[in-house]
Amino acid sequence: MTLQECYAALGGDYADVMARLRSERLVQKFVLKFADDPSYALLRQSLADGNGDEAFRAAHTIKGMCANLGFSALLASDSELTEILRAGQTPDETLLARVEADYTRTVDAVRAFAAAQAQ
Repeated sequence: MTLQECYAALGGDYADVMARLRSERLVQKFVLKFADDPSYALLRQSLADGNGDEAFRAAHTIKGMCANLGFSALLASDSELTEILRAGQTPDETLLARVEADYTRTVDAVRAFAAAQAQ
């Protein structure tokens, strides 16, 4: 799997991230780190604990990573979640399921890419 194929699998914008970062090696470095970032686990735990402030910080961190890396699909759903949390509201289950699906799709593609690079 190439980096461009990884972006296609995760619903990302490869051309956008390459235009911004201009180095496939640099993009690859940060893409591979994404799956190990603790922000999503923190988001889920904070939501389960009812800690809206911490959930907002975690969602906002994910949003920033997705914007920088061109992870368009996850960026869209997580941005919506971030704004709901910013307003102090509780997100509905439909949105949380969409964020989880987009996150899983992203991490699965990143891990498949990492496995291909290890071969």
